[in-house]
Amino acid sequence: MRARESGADGGVADRTKGGQRVSRRSSAGAKVFSGAVIGASLLLSAILLLHRFIPNRWFNLGSLIETFLPWFGLAVPVLVVLAAIRRRPVAIVCALLPALVWLQLYAGLIPDKHEGEGDFRVVAHNVNAENRDTEATASILTAAEPDVIVLVELTEDQRLSWGQVLAERYPHSVAYGTVALWSAHPIAASNEVDLNLGWARAFRAEVDIDGEPVAFYVAHLLSVRVNSEGFTSEQRNQTAELLGEAIAAEDLDRVVLAGDLNGTVQDRSLAPITYQLDSAHASAGKGFGFTWPADMPMARIDQVLYRGMTATGSDVLEATASDHRPVQADFAF
Repeated sequence: MRARESGADGGVADRTKGGQRVSRRSSAGAKVFSGAVIGASLLLSAILLLHRFIPNRWFNLGSLIETFLPWFGLAVPVLVVLAAIRRRPVAIVCALLPALVWLQLYAGLIPDKHEGEGDFRVVAHNVNAENRDTEATASILTAAEPDVIVLVELTEDQRLSWGQVLAERYPHSVAYGTVALWSAHPIAASNEVDLNLGWARAFRAEVDIDGEPVAFYVAHLLSVRVNSEGFTSEQRNQTAELLGEAIAAEDLDRVVLAGDLNGTVQDRSLAPITYQLDSAHASAGKGFGFTWPADMPMARIDQVLYRGMTATGSDVLEATASDHRPVQADFAF
């Protein structure tokens, strides 16, 4: 190998190897490129693995990342391709690291875990206050043949319309404010869960399913916003704490929480709820089960959570005239 250290004009030196002349500037650029890929791979791995430690004090950044955490996996193939272009073994290994972390987090969601229909079925839907197509929306929900239907974001007119459509098949119902439940089984008791909002967005109903009492909590937590102040969710978080306190005080062993929680089960701000209850979709569904926005779902913010029973199935139903998709869950005593 021979090298020419510099030209008469002081330019960058070249080196010759295997009959090919390679600029030192080009070699340095390749190292910088590989270093950037390695750095990005390690950063992505840290975000996926240590997201719980990302603080919320800056624009609620931690909760925002956790809401869309599965989508960070899209960066993995990009990093692998970039590492492969330079054929740097260290860069390729580092690019594969976030892939392993992502699989550790989400591989369990991919297989179909359905076990059967169970003893009863729940369907929950944010119908959207602007949805006037009650009959078409109801036909999609009732086609699933649920025992209990939970609806949130109802106007008074919508509630009356839904009552007329569902009355024959679901003669038992309860409603508080903008949230309601219709059941094929008797409702023994109900009461509002005060979220300190000044209007009702949550309640508890005790439903007797073939002699087995189940406490149903129906909730529509406050929305979050992404704006110049970041991911604003303080009021949503306060409602989650109050709902969590109500569920913690529940006397019945069997509990179902259904509705729009405006957050994913990964969002730490919903911990007062998710530390007590399991996700029916994580236990007995398939895939990520995204529900919002309906046209191109990117997050699962419509939930059916439970305890004291076995989840045997979970699905996302076809889109309605709402901006959310309905969710279904089956349970066995």
